Amino acid sequence: MPFFLPFAVKWASQQEQKILVAGVPLTEPYFSDARLMGVAHPERIRLLKVAQVPLPAGRVLRRAALLTRLFSQDTAGMALRYGIFIRSDFWQDRRIIAHECVHTAQYERLGGFAEFLRNYLHECLEVGYPAGPLEQEAIHKSEQVSRQEK
Repeated sequence: MPFFLPFAVKWASQQEQKILVAGVPLTEPYFSDARLMGVAHPERIRLLKVAQVPLPAGRVLRRAALLTRLFSQDTAGMALRYGIFIRSDFWQDRRIIAHECVHTAQYERLGGFAEFLRNYLHECLEVGYPAGPLEQEAIHKSEQVSRQEK
């Protein structure tokens, strides 16, 4: 397992706390979408609008994030358990929010930061992003929202 996992867990937890303080709760239709995506506690989710999803500040973790392709200028959203960053130009994009809610459901199912990140990072390093099973689940489940909108 990557040596940077404890640093990733700490960073993710800190970012979640920032989002939970400054973010806004889900409203409809996003609340219903979160339930459809499998989130057990959608009332805990907070969304935070950002110009760009922030990269970790530490040199090692930042480099690891870029190498695993977890971050790029194109990153539209990122779920950190119940805290979700949404890039401002995707603020009301139901598919992106639903996609991130699938990741929230995965955090719940796997038991929190350490287990989710252990699995997710392993998939990114071994299978490659976005081919890993957790990312594929988020892609496919969030397509349900796209089909509903049509």
